[in-house]
Amino acid sequence: MSSADVVVCGAGIIGVATAYHLKVELRVERVVLCDPRPPLTLTSDKSTECYRNWWPNAPMVGLMNRSIDLLDEWADQSANAFRMNRRGYLYVTADSGRALDWEKSARRVSELGAGPLRIYRSDSPGPSYQPAVPTDGADLILDPSQIQEHFPYLTDRAIAVLHTRRAGWLSAQQLGVFLLEQAKNAGLTFVPHRAVAVETRANRVQSVTLENGEVIRTGSLVNAAGPLVGEVAAMLDEELPVTSELHLKAAFKEHRRVVPSHAPLLIWSDPQRIDWAPEVADMLRESPQTRLLLDELPAACHGRPEGSEESPYVLMLWEYRRNVMEPVWPMPTDPLYPELVMRGMSTMVPGLSAYRDRLPHSTVDGGYYTKTVENLPLIGPMATGGAFVVGALSGFGVMAAAGAGELIARHVTGEPLPAYAPAFLPSRYDDPEYVEALEQMTDGGQL
Repeated sequence: MSSADVVVCGAGIIGVATAYHLKVELRVERVVLCDPRPPLTLTSDKSTECYRNWWPNAPMVGLMNRSIDLLDEWADQSANAFRMNRRGYLYVTADSGRALDWEKSARRVSELGAGPLRIYRSDSPGPSYQPAVPTDGADLILDPSQIQEHFPYLTDRAIAVLHTRRAGWLSAQQLGVFLLEQAKNAGLTFVPHRAVAVETRANRVQSVTLENGEVIRTGSLVNAAGPLVGEVAAMLDEELPVTSELHLKAAFKEHRRVVPSHAPLLIWSDPQRIDWAPEVADMLRESPQTRLLLDELPAACHGRPEGSEESPYVLMLWEYRRNVMEPVWPMPTDPLYPELVMRGMSTMVPGLSAYRDRLPHSTVDGGYYTKTVENLPLIGPMATGGAFVVGALSGFGVMAAAGAGELIARHVTGEPLPAYAPAFLPSRYDDPEYVEALEQMTDGGQL
């Protein structure tokens, strides 16, 4: 039997960031990080690796602002070892109604602390839009001629774009390596074994048993198990209010260089129908599983350039149906996914239509979005004394890891908490008014 002040279960980007904050920032003496897999290899290395502070509610804006502050600090400390950029997210629409909604919603998000909103119309006086200048807030361009001037690869149907600026992407793997090295240098112990049991007494954590038979005596356990967060909770006879959705992404060798290497993350914000060839449509119609591909498909087909300025690769993603399931590995794949996502992206970037008859080489991977019903994370104490959870970071784990790891480390050590902390407590579901409000929710919690 050994002992630790804190045991962290799960060595994905969230667990690694948590261990970093406990060891390096808060100087907890004995921290053990356990995972049977090599760190950062379950879903953290399958991420799109993007980040943004543009969120529709104050707690998420607060958490992400803090997380990006930390990422900026670490980028300076490491000579940007994890290749963080500020290309931004570019939301694109051909719908005049959506453009009007954007103007209203963007003002609200700006007021929540995401930064100033700048609006450009055809008759707007004042400074012009600056695409390459790193800045905060967002730029809303409502003049199609300016859109074509700055983003000539977009469809000429685009009538509005919203460029959120405190956003971009990074290398999640290299970020995790940087944090893990810092934590190990400060004395973190990594144990390559799975936690299989948690002993409690008087409803408090006493020890954690690993699959190799080792027992670690501890009074604090952090459940940072990503899509397996429910399995760790079950060891405490607790159930977390989470589900998991399968999300895929495709990487293409885009040799025509239709998507410029300097482009931001591009998001088509309108629903769309795919114009399948008649013979393909007949084939899709034969199966209930593929028939839905003939219907109007949801918004948010998106993609971005990948790698250096010389790299021909692009990443493309589109969750055209909600696939809720228990996490399994290897993950199910969809043979139609590469063609579907390429066709979806060509609606926004017409030059990609050149690949319709002959798709470039692609690889498909992905992970699970583990989420709560309102899509806010779980960060805080569990019902069992000494147990904590940092999870349900649905698709935003990489961008939130720095701030979420800091927040849960502060919960564990009793440090003062930021103003946004209560919004993420697991105990929020104990409030009947909160639960009633969730029952009235109509947007599925999509952030």
